Amino acid sequence: MTQAYVLVLYYSKYGSTREMAHLIANGIEASGMAVKIRTVPNLSTVVTEVQPSIPAEGDIYCSLDDLAHCSGLALGSPTRFGNMASEMKYFWDQTTALWLNGALHGKPACVFTSSGSMHGGQESTLLTMLPPLFHHGMMVMGLTNAHPALSNTKTGGTPYGASHVSGPRHDQSLSQDERNLCEEQGKRLGEVVKKLI
Repeated sequence: MTQAYVLVLYYSKYGSTREMAHLIANGIEASGMAVKIRTVPNLSTVVTEVQPSIPAEGDIYCSLDDLAHCSGLALGSPTRFGNMASEMKYFWDQTTALWLNGALHGKPACVFTSSGSMHGGQESTLLTMLPPLFHHGMMVMGLTNAHPALSNTKTGGTPYGASHVSGPRHDQSLSQDERNLCEEQGKRLGEVVKKLI
């Protein structure tokens, strides 16, 4: 039997969502759970271009098996006009076989995002990431106000999931509150997964 793990699946254009994914993974590991970090490839408008199966750098691409065999999921995407990035949406559009066999039923999940501005649609992006999880029968978790950073933050952070404001040039580092919320979200997810496996 393979070791139970939580999958941290994200897409990142400028690096902020990737950094959040790794902080969430730290929180998952702090809960005592194993973690796999995966990303999805860029989409190309040139249909004859094929992405390599392994990226030149960074985290490896997620397979349907990675998703099917996880015990929990943290899903992250940058904000695109208040919606998840098309790269992540495209990945979920390929998961019909997992939906048909109920591979994700009853597994806990959470979402996270980053945007270039404070009013860039973070909360609506998090909400757009939830329907695929509901359709797959997952149990969705957010963040509670038990975490002081959720009330104290002057940048990102929502009850729907961790978030970050990267600035219009995507050069603003995660604040300490944002970092804390990422780690707390991962830890909470890991603790719930441990209770269910």
